[in-house]
Amino acid sequence: MILDAEQQFTLIHPGGAVLALAFVRDPARALSQVRFLRDLQAEPSGVRGELLVTVPGLGEIDLPFRSGLLLTPGGARLQPQPLAGERAWVEVSGEAEVGAAGEMAFHFLFRAHLQTPGTEGWGGQAFEKMVRAAAGRTLERVARALPEGLSAALRGEAPVPGPDLSAVDPE
Repeated sequence: MILDAEQQFTLIHPGGAVLALAFVRDPARALSQVRFLRDLQAEPSGVRGELLVTVPGLGEIDLPFRSGLLLTPGGARLQPQPLAGERAWVEVSGEAEVGAAGEMAFHFLFRAHLQTPGTEGWGGQAFEKMVRAAAGRTLERVARALPEGLSAALRGEAPVPGPDLSAVDPE
């Protein structure tokens, strides 16, 4: 099962374009306050960690990811790197482009790969449909929470408790 969530947003760095460029090229700092990431490790070549999601019927799932960091003239790009031997993982790709006034345009895509138990028969198909819907909503909430985490990192603040990302929408 493959699920996608996408997020685009713009933040403004109060220090202007030079400091904005340094911020988007430093994933350890930029992602440091994103509360749904665990074991974040950044190095000059990229970033790795785990995205935490809770899926009804499956519980809390740690989705490992690894992304290469490519510096671009106007910002940086995250490119998903392959992970071997995982039953569930997420591809994290993103791009940040810095403008002359310090505006930082971000575009992220999360593509989760989940293996569910066999879907033989009506019960299995219903279970997969329920997991797909719940996991999809959770992944969307994760993507929507991303601007808050990057804003907190920009301000140098500690993570702000927010809504429970594991909550299931009544939809």
